[in-house]
Amino acid sequence: MLSQLMVIFGFSSVVLVLIYWINRAVRLFDWLIASGQSATVFLEFTALTLPNVIRVVLPVSAFVATVYTTNRLSSESELVVVQATGYGPFRMARPVLAFGLIVGGFVGLLVHFAVPASFAQLADRQIEVAENVTARLLVEGRFVHPDDGMTLYIRAITGAGELQDIYLRDARNAERQVTYTATRALLARTDTGPRLVMYDGMAQSFEPETRRLSLTRFDEFAFDVGGLIDSGSGGRGTRNIRELSTVELLSGDPALAGEVGVEPWRLRVEGHQRFSQPLMAAAAPLIGFAALLLGGFSRFGIWNQIFLAIGLVIALYTLDNALQDQALKSAGGWALVYVPPAVGFATTTVLLWFAANPGLFRRRPPVGDGGPGT
Repeated sequence: MLSQLMVIFGFSSVVLVLIYWINRAVRLFDWLIASGQSATVFLEFTALTLPNVIRVVLPVSAFVATVYTTNRLSSESELVVVQATGYGPFRMARPVLAFGLIVGGFVGLLVHFAVPASFAQLADRQIEVAENVTARLLVEGRFVHPDDGMTLYIRAITGAGELQDIYLRDARNAERQVTYTATRALLARTDTGPRLVMYDGMAQSFEPETRRLSLTRFDEFAFDVGGLIDSGSGGRGTRNIRELSTVELLSGDPALAGEVGVEPWRLRVEGHQRFSQPLMAAAAPLIGFAALLLGGFSRFGIWNQIFLAIGLVIALYTLDNALQDQALKSAGGWALVYVPPAVGFATTTVLLWFAANPGLFRRRPPVGDGGPGT
């Protein structure tokens, strides 16, 4: 049974990963192609997103593999034969438990090592691509249109990187169009992204509805080039919480929390979530198997039990999402992230106990044929 679970699990994982990956890759492809990147960069970016995609897909594919395999064994009467030889539900659940632990181990390796490393590498590469796109806008003697309603002209670029005679028109807002002109400018890298710093210039604001034109002269003005190119990535600045290692998260270092912009207890919650996710991945197939054992053999299948298993897993992950949000609101809330896995294993135990005692809640036949007084 374990070998059948692994085969179906591998097949369903590949199918679900491809479906989820294609959905993500289409948006990534549009951005990279619009930025003028090569196919090699596209493949690199998609490879870096795969660990997180696989992390999301593995529990689902494990549940699907368990339900499919158990349903097939039930429809072919193999489970009935095994039960007739004296195997109880708890003993029959051993291969599913081993399967769940294997899946949980895979998820644990992903959330503790692969996913944080891929997020960190992806953030670095996004900034490099954004800077390359920004540099491609700096073209001498040409009007470039990096976005709808945007026009940029640079007369000359010196060897020191200074931009001379700048013209920038921002007509993205139909109610207020602004034209910037400056004698010189520099491209500056900041924590919030690249900015075009213009010197000795003027901003002309025109409102088409009122035909009003206002002029503002400035000695220095910074324009957000990151927003202009719409790269979707700001400056690197600090790390994201998803890039931190599990040891760093569990430390709850206030300085580290300040770097990523969250409270110290949120670091601990994120760290403990990396332990609860493998447990959730192990609980999902066990719930599916235990729910299907309640049906026994039927020529019409065990669709009621399949829908019960799906409903229980959906309810379990809904509880998980709700408690994760609640855990982020208090310093001691990290313990709440372990409640859903505990509920999952407890539900499995209860379902297996019901399967081991099928006649417990059945209506007993009346005694005798003469009514209650016989």
